[in-house]
Amino acid sequence: MLTVLFNWLYIFITTLSLGYAFSKCIEKKLHYRIKRLYNLAAVGLVIATVYAQVFSIFYKVGLVANLLLIISCIGSIVLYRQQMKADIEKYGKKLFSIKGVVIVALVLLWAYFTSRGIIHYDTDLYHAQSIRWIEEYGVVPGLGNLHVRFAYNSSVFALSALYSMKFLLGQSLHTISGFFALLLSISAMDIMGSWQEKRFRLSDFARIAAIYYLTMICDEVVSPASDYVIMCTIFYLVIEWLTVLEASKEKSESIVPYALLCVGGVFAVSLKLTAGLILILVIKPAYMLIREKRWKEILLYISIGLIVITPWIVRTVLISGYLLYPFPSLDLFDVDWKIPTAAATLDAAEIKTWGRAIYDASKVGMPIQEWFPNWFSTTLSGTEKLLILADIVTLFVLVVIAAWQISRKKWRELDFLLVMAAVAASYLFWQISAPLMRYGYSHVLLLVALTAGYLLQRFMIKRKRICQVFYALVLVIGIAKLVPLYSYAVSVGGQSFYLTQKDYGKYESVSYKIEGVTFYYPVEGDRIGYEAFPSATTKVDIEFRGKSIEEGFRLQNLNF
Repeated sequence: MLTVLFNWLYIFITTLSLGYAFSKCIEKKLHYRIKRLYNLAAVGLVIATVYAQVFSIFYKVGLVANLLLIISCIGSIVLYRQQMKADIEKYGKKLFSIKGVVIVALVLLWAYFTSRGIIHYDTDLYHAQSIRWIEEYGVVPGLGNLHVRFAYNSSVFALSALYSMKFLLGQSLHTISGFFALLLSISAMDIMGSWQEKRFRLSDFARIAAIYYLTMICDEVVSPASDYVIMCTIFYLVIEWLTVLEASKEKSESIVPYALLCVGGVFAVSLKLTAGLILILVIKPAYMLIREKRWKEILLYISIGLIVITPWIVRTVLISGYLLYPFPSLDLFDVDWKIPTAAATLDAAEIKTWGRAIYDASKVGMPIQEWFPNWFSTTLSGTEKLLILADIVTLFVLVVIAAWQISRKKWRELDFLLVMAAVAASYLFWQISAPLMRYGYSHVLLLVALTAGYLLQRFMIKRKRICQVFYALVLVIGIAKLVPLYSYAVSVGGQSFYLTQKDYGKYESVSYKIEGVTFYYPVEGDRIGYEAFPSATTKVDIEFRGKSIEEGFRLQNLNF
C-alpha cells in the first residue's frame, strides 16, 4: 500500500505538471482555463499515455523514458512556478475542509484496494506480458504472432509500463486502474453540490451510476485491465460533459471544454476500440465551430486528436500488421509480420461469441433472437437482468422524448439528449456485438441512470418532498452497496500488503527455444503471469524476422 501511495504521488506530480503546461497553452491560445486539479491530472494522463506510446516505438519504456519525463515536468514547473504555487496554496487550504478530508479518505481507500485483491484472469493471461514487452523492448513488429491478444494493444499498457517503476523497485507495479478509479471517485464526489444547490442535476445521476460501478470493481483494481480503465474514462467524460453543459448559458457557453472532452473520447478509443461511439458527442462542438466558421480552431482540435490517436495506430500496425485489430477487412499493409487473415477473423469471431455465451466461433452469425435468451438467462445476475430490461425499455422512451422535444422546438434539450444518444448507441453496439458485462457496464448503467434522471428532472420532480424521498432512496441503495464493500475490505485486510503491492500470479512453465532464445508456456491452463518472459499460452511456431527479438516475429515457412 505504501508503494502504491508513493507511485501515485509520482503519477500525480508528473501528470499535473503535464496537464498544467497544456492548460496554459490552451489558456493562451483559446482563452479557456482548466481549473480543477483532478481535471489537470486527467489531461496529464492523456499526455503521458501518448508519450509512453511514442517512446515505445523507438525504445523500451523504463528508466530513460522516466528521466526524460521528469526533465519535461521540471521544465513545466519552473516555467509556471508562480501560477502553480498560487493554485496549490489555494487548494491546500481546502485540504482541511470536509471535501479535503473526503479526498484524503478516498486516496487511502483506493490505495488499500489497489494494493491487494483479485488479479483478473486476463491479467495473468496477457495483460502482464503485454506490459513487460513494453518495459523490455517497446514495440516489437509481429508480436501478435506470438499471442493474438498482444495485438489488442490498449494504450493503458504503455501507460502502465511507464509508471511500473520496475527499474527502481524491482517489482513491476500495476496501479493505473486504481488511479483512474480514484480520479473518477473525486469527480463523482461533486454530487454533494446538489445538496448545497437544492436542485437536481443530470450529471448527478451519472455520478450515482459511476459510484455504483466503483463499488463493483474495488476488489479487482489491483489488475491493470483495460476494461476498468475504459469504463472509468467513459463515466468521467459523461460526467464532465454534463457538468459543463449544466454550468453554461446558451448564448455564452465556450466551445473549448466540449472540444477537449471529444479529444478525451479519442483517447478512450485508444484504450479500447469499442469506445468509439462516444464520439457521437463531437456533433455539438463541430456544429458550433462550423456555424461560427472557426476553421483554425477546427484544424487545431483535429491536430490534437491525431496526435492522441496516431501513436496507438502505429503500434497496432507494428504489432498486428493491420490498421485496426481485429478487423482484417482493413488490410492495407503488405508486411511480413502480419497476423494471418484467418487467425484475425477467428479472433474477432471468438470475442463476439464468447460475449454472447455461445462459445463456438462458427456460430458468430447466429441471429440475436436466438442467442439473446440463453445469454440473458445464463450469464447475468438478478440485478444485471433488471438493468438490461430497463435499458431496453429506456431505448424506446428516449425515442419518444426526443420526438416530443423536437416537436416543441426545445433545441436546448437536444444538448442533453445528445449525451443520452451517445450512451444509447454505445449500449446498442455492445449489446449486439460482444455483450460481456465487464465490456459495457458504463453504457448499461448510464443509459438507465440518465434517462431516469431526465424524466425525474423534467417531468416528475415538482416538490421538495419528492426530492427528499429520492435522496433517501439513493442513501438506502448506497448503504446496501457499502455493506458488502466493508465486508470485503475487512476480509482482505489481513493480507500483508501494507508496504508493497500484491504481485502478478506465478505459474509453472515449460521452456523451449526459438533461434536460441528461451520462451515459455504454462504447464497447464493458459495463464502464465509476468515472471516467465517471453511467453505465450502455448508453444508457437514462429521465427525471428532478423537476428534478434527487436526485429520482430513472423510465422514460419512463409516466403517473402
